[in-house]
Amino acid sequence: MIIGTIKKILKKTPIYQPLFNGYYKTRRMVRKVLGKFYRFYTLRVLFPGIYKKGKKKAIDEKKVVFIEVRMPEISDSFALLYNELQDNYNFKISTHFLRTSFVSRKEYIKRCKAMVEDIADAKYIFLNESTNVIANLPVRKETVITQLWHACGAFKKFGMSTADLLFGDNRKTLEKYPYHKNYTHVTVSSPEVVWAYEEAMGLKKNSGVVKPVGTSRTDVFYDKDVIDKAFKHLYKVFPAAKGKKIILYAPTFRGRVAKAKTSDKLDIPMFAKEFGDEYVVLFKHHPFVKNRPEVPEEYKDFAADLTESMNIEELLCVSDICISDYSSLVFEYSIFEKPMIFFAYDLDNYYDWRGFYYDYKEFVPGPIIYECEEMVDYIKNIDTKFNKKIVTDFRDKFMSACDGHATERIMKLVFDDALDKHKK
Repeated sequence: MIIGTIKKILKKTPIYQPLFNGYYKTRRMVRKVLGKFYRFYTLRVLFPGIYKKGKKKAIDEKKVVFIEVRMPEISDSFALLYNELQDNYNFKISTHFLRTSFVSRKEYIKRCKAMVEDIADAKYIFLNESTNVIANLPVRKETVITQLWHACGAFKKFGMSTADLLFGDNRKTLEKYPYHKNYTHVTVSSPEVVWAYEEAMGLKKNSGVVKPVGTSRTDVFYDKDVIDKAFKHLYKVFPAAKGKKIILYAPTFRGRVAKAKTSDKLDIPMFAKEFGDEYVVLFKHHPFVKNRPEVPEEYKDFAADLTESMNIEELLCVSDICISDYSSLVFEYSIFEKPMIFFAYDLDNYYDWRGFYYDYKEFVPGPIIYECEEMVDYIKNIDTKFNKKIVTDFRDKFMSACDGHATERIMKLVFDDALDKHKK
């Protein structure tokens, strides 16, 4: 503490500023060099070496491995498929939670080593996010790697599509250490978006790897029991919602994953004044965001942050209006054919930061709004202003393969005849 205080004092003294500037510049350079070394050593030497050693074992035709890159538990992208395999088949199922950006480098490498060793003899591997660990392994031909992806449609750019943008790494690095490689299948929500995933994942056009068989997680939206349970869960965690309409505010994160920030622009007092008798507002922030704005105490009966209490599928099921910005959840919400509002107050910055696969202003199925006053006016007049056809056209274009049976098609695609062989 004393040393830190002295440093702060000296740093403010003009005569010492060049010294400190040089120190911090050198430290950044050293960290950059070490980062490059760790990346080369782990991705080109350590992990491939572990995998090659494991490849000496015969492939296990019953082994299925689910890999969560960031999440600490089996997430919604895997849940239906995972539960189906656990309940009705005798596959050997294992899971790995790498926790990229959420644990120390030492812990991350430890988790990756365990995962690489486990998948070396696996017949089936499932991912729902990118990882340069698997993409840089000498994967055996017998292994089936399926990327379920964690989002529908094609909204924000990712992967190779961001190579020349602020959000992404530089193109040379992405080509040297790819994040999307070795896939057997990539499942997406409609034929319309195949091209975007091929571009993002560096795949050849019409490669046949990207398959529009639907997104597994969307099957729950066609299940009445799931919807009923979602309402019961809502009333349990937030009793004030009973008898009220639901406005869901679910913004995506800003910045890079490790330091993800969220929006705090929705004016709770204004909404409470205008809609307190008819609506409640529920907040669902992106899971990458660690520091979320708090709902003021005096509005706790009108608004609630349910980020930790309810999953996004539940919240989409119970909501009457969805306010978002650049989140792909609007694809799922289009299944319900309900109103959406796009609170895009920082749209120009987001274009520069990450970009979109389609022209945002022509693409989104609802009004683009920059101020809370505009949202209040729209919601007050929603019965006359809401154009349902825009939403249904959007759904038909981007969600045509999401009909409640996507998980069945994915299982048939991946396992084929093995399903009958391993059924309990």
